Amino acid sequence: MSHRRADRVGDLIKAELSRLLIRDVADPAIQHVTITGVKVSDDLRFARVFFVRLGEEGCADETVGGLQRASGFLKRELGKNLKLRYVPEIEFSFDASFDYGDRIERLLAEIQEEEDAGDAGQNS
Repeated sequence: MSHRRADRVGDLIKAELSRLLIRDVADPAIQHVTITGVKVSDDLRFARVFFVRLGEEGCADETVGGLQRASGFLKRELGKNLKLRYVPEIEFSFDASFDYGDRIERLLAEIQEEEDAGDAGQNS
C-alpha cells in the first residue's frame, strides 16, 4: 500500500478527530487540545495522533489520561463517520515541536534585543 494512501487517511482522521474534540467531547481535561498531525501505518491499522494543549507548557498527565479515556468513543465515532475497512488503533503523543519552536523564538527575540541594546549604546 502506498504512503500516499496512509497520508490521506491520516488527514481524514486528523480532521474528524479535531471536529469530534470541539463538538462532542466535554471532558475538561482535554479542552483546548489541538490535533497537530496523524501518522498512520502503511497497513492502516495504527495511528499515532500528535497533539498540543493550547496555553500550557509541556504535556500534562491529565491531558493524556483524558485522551486515553476518550479513545474508545473517538474510535467508534471515526468508524461511523469515515468509510474505512478498519479503524486504526489510536495512540496519542504530545507534539513537543511546538514547545521547541517557541523556545527558539524566545531565544531569537533575546538575541535581537541584545543587538538592539548594543546598537543603541554605540550610537550614544
